[in-house]
Amino acid sequence: MTPTFETDTPAGEKPVGPASTESANQGWRRVLGVPSLVLLGLVYMVPLTIFSTYGIVVELTGGRLSAAYAVTLVVMLFTARSYGRMSQAFPFGGSAYTYATRSFGPGLGFMAGWSLLLDYLLLPMINYLLIGIYMEAAFPAIPASVFMIVSILAVTVLNILGITAIAKANFVVVGLQALFIVLFVALGLSSITGTGNVDLLAPFTGAEGAEGLSPVFAGSAILCLSYLGFDAVSTFAEETKDPKRNLPRAIMITTILAGMIFLGLAYISHLVLPVSTFNDVNSAAIEVIGAAGGELLVAFFTAAYIAGSLGSALTSQASVSRIIHSMGRSGVFPAALGRLHERFRTPVLPILLTSAVSLLAFVLDLLTISSLISFGALVAFSVVNLAVIKHYYFDQKARGTRGVIHNLVLPGIGFVLTIWLWTSLSGLSIGFGLAWAAVGLVWLAYLTRGFRRPAPQLDLKEA
Repeated sequence: MTPTFETDTPAGEKPVGPASTESANQGWRRVLGVPSLVLLGLVYMVPLTIFSTYGIVVELTGGRLSAAYAVTLVVMLFTARSYGRMSQAFPFGGSAYTYATRSFGPGLGFMAGWSLLLDYLLLPMINYLLIGIYMEAAFPAIPASVFMIVSILAVTVLNILGITAIAKANFVVVGLQALFIVLFVALGLSSITGTGNVDLLAPFTGAEGAEGLSPVFAGSAILCLSYLGFDAVSTFAEETKDPKRNLPRAIMITTILAGMIFLGLAYISHLVLPVSTFNDVNSAAIEVIGAAGGELLVAFFTAAYIAGSLGSALTSQASVSRIIHSMGRSGVFPAALGRLHERFRTPVLPILLTSAVSLLAFVLDLLTISSLISFGALVAFSVVNLAVIKHYYFDQKARGTRGVIHNLVLPGIGFVLTIWLWTSLSGLSIGFGLAWAAVGLVWLAYLTRGFRRPAPQLDLKEA
């Protein structure tokens, strides 16, 4: 496909962004099928991601982590369906940015992409931070910063080499985590049955004295970051074989599989260690896993978790670099960010930019990063649900009984649920997120000369 630039630039003025992309997006290799896409999504999510914020959300919800994951899964299924619908309509890279641009125009498209950038830029960062936390716990003599720097360098190099290298690495990452999950479930169930007194509803009812659903909803809002893998799948549209058919399937399969893994692990973890407070909230997983299988299982968990975090950092950096590349092609960002490297056919400058932003992991804490990622994700999710209604129900006029259900009611429910979770975030997260949106609005005003000119966009046509 060849992108052409659409603006209403007055005569004598230069258009915003590149006048010609000169096939800037040529060279993507369509090598990904459904299995590879699902693996990319699962690795991006990290099957063991429940342990990333385990202590934080358990304490927040009063021990009702499983209930919080159940609520989040319901919301994400509606939204994942909307992503699948939009990927059929517009099988191109850019995710929510592309869908919002094509449905609502370049102005709102830019703001959707800007919100999406918040969580995509921060997600590699949270992986580096977690790698530092758990590696320092295993090797106290070495500072966490050393492990973080080494991880950033390794992930950057692999991303520059290309998507094939990432896809191959993902098989190893998922294999290690799958093996750990099997061992943890087996040892966890063994330890549970040995106690002789198990409350099977405890993972949903929580600790004694836990009251009200507001803490559960607040926990669910934070847990949205766990499901970003299905969104990441959509960013690989231009490297997917038969994307209109394969992307929707991969998105739904990824969401359902991940949801079942998260729920299962959260449920068993609480039965193994039915507490709602921990010695160290950031590494609470070590207490749970130690209760299930002792020091040997903790050591294996550390290896599998580090591998998973590296895999997630690999995939998340690949995803955000493609979003930045799409916005660079459109002229929203400098044109240099919209070019592929001649040899590697990868967006090298966006990859390096993401690595530079990831250095903020040295100054931000886990809870702050988690909440900010969820803020950006929920804004993007809301926009995509609305995009389904705009594109199919209003623009395509796909109505009637079936059309009303699929193009109005279901995405409408997804929109309401995501807004509901968005309001459950902390005031600090909402304040920072709104500040990020304000910066984006100022940049958009600059691009459009005070909103007197249309924002730049890509006219994407399939080859």
